[in-house]
Amino acid sequence: MFVHLGGDVVVCTKDIIAILDIESTLKSKHSKDFLNICEEEGFVNRVTDEEPRSFVVMEKIEGKPYKGRAIRKVVVYYSPISALTLQKRAKFITHGKV
Repeated sequence: MFVHLGGDVVVCTKDIIAILDIESTLKSKHSKDFLNICEEEGFVNRVTDEEPRSFVVMEKIEGKPYKGRAIRKVVVYYSPISALTLQKRAKFITHGKV
């Protein structure tokens, strides 16, 4: 299944690690540090120029597996869509229950 994150970005749900609300997670020093490191390392993609309301942490497999092991890369997408809406789209939440 796929989830539309906004703009022209669609991702596969099996690659999603977390869908988080920007405002509440940035209250934590560790979350801020994580996002700053991801930004410095070039792992962050902005879906649109709009103010982000959520971010999606994903693990993508790149290239061909080496000695039976896939090359994995963390990617963070900033989305203008709320985390709750994205979670519902991904069917992580059904009928109002987590």
